[in-house]
Amino acid sequence: MDELRIAWLVPEVELGAYWQPVLREFTKVFKQTVFYTGMVWPGFDPTLPGASAIQLVGKTKFIETEKIETGYDRGFIAVSPSIIGHLLKFRPHVVFPQAFSLWTVLVIIFKPLCQWRVAIIYDGSSPNTDFRDSSFRTVVRRILARFADAFVSNSEAGKRYLVEVLNVPADRVFTRTYLVPDATALLKPLETKDFPSLDLKKPVFLYVGRITARKGITTLLEACAVLEKQGYSGYSLLIVGSGDRLEELQAFVENAGFADRVNWVGWVDYGNLGAYFQLADIFVFPTFEDVWGMVVPEAMVFGKPVLCSNGAASCELVVSGENGYIFDPNNPQELADRMQVFLDNPDLIESMGERSRQLISHKTPESAARGYVEVTSFLRGRSN
Repeated sequence: MDELRIAWLVPEVELGAYWQPVLREFTKVFKQTVFYTGMVWPGFDPTLPGASAIQLVGKTKFIETEKIETGYDRGFIAVSPSIIGHLLKFRPHVVFPQAFSLWTVLVIIFKPLCQWRVAIIYDGSSPNTDFRDSSFRTVVRRILARFADAFVSNSEAGKRYLVEVLNVPADRVFTRTYLVPDATALLKPLETKDFPSLDLKKPVFLYVGRITARKGITTLLEACAVLEKQGYSGYSLLIVGSGDRLEELQAFVENAGFADRVNWVGWVDYGNLGAYFQLADIFVFPTFEDVWGMVVPEAMVFGKPVLCSNGAASCELVVSGENGYIFDPNNPQELADRMQVFLDNPDLIESMGERSRQLISHKTPESAARGYVEVTSFLRGRSN
């Protein structure tokens, strides 16, 4: 199979650190693989396995057309049309374009001429990335979908969108969780990296992410205010991240009277996050909208129970009552009730955390790469 030439077209790789381990495994099977992108991500290490497959093509820029307070800003990705020259030179047998960018349009247009097979990658579904309220975008996507040979969806939510909205036949959608943490990369820094000395009262609830409206951290702090009124004070909240709501939320915490239980760590490099996951007892992800939410599987790798909002597609990884709970990010009282479960029953933390570890143990860079190998074989009419 390694004579096949495979091209990946991923214009934006904000989550590039998660792609590299998958490429490392995929290129063990298909050595002639090129991962085209318009940017490299922070912390990119060209010496790591899988990096040699990555090739920059022009520059990628997100053009914002509408600002959304508690959701993804709307717009489109401007990409370099020179990708076609790269593809004509490489002559791939299989192309994996991501979502419905201009690169995907070009791949579909040139498909009859170049005779490549196409599997569109779809990370996940959310209101402001699906554009269900835009008849023009929906029609264009349906046309592109008609000419694709297959789809790879990272989540069940993504598959539902492809099948129910874009009318893709269900047997052409492969649901394979490919945005997964690399446990080795997360654990490695713990041996060498230090983190600040923190005075934390157990249990420790952890939030990791941007401090913005979309991420729902206001809901988390409002839930803490509810707990404060109910007389709960025996816990700590650890907040890792930065953003435009920081000062406003720090003032809210002061006024609500529980500032002594909140630790604002600030921005932390990805390589240092493992230490904070280990410090925590329960992970909270209150986002209003996320097509996935990598922090959820990361927390699970570290054996943490997860409180995840239904605004994140990664809530699919949470089995309510087994490894955590799912809540509505618009309802601080519901989140407070879920936090209270752990405050009243601290023995659940270890058992639910172990269940998290078990559930995520089957979703690895190796399993993600196997999923893409399977799809490649399907596209080429071969069996594994």
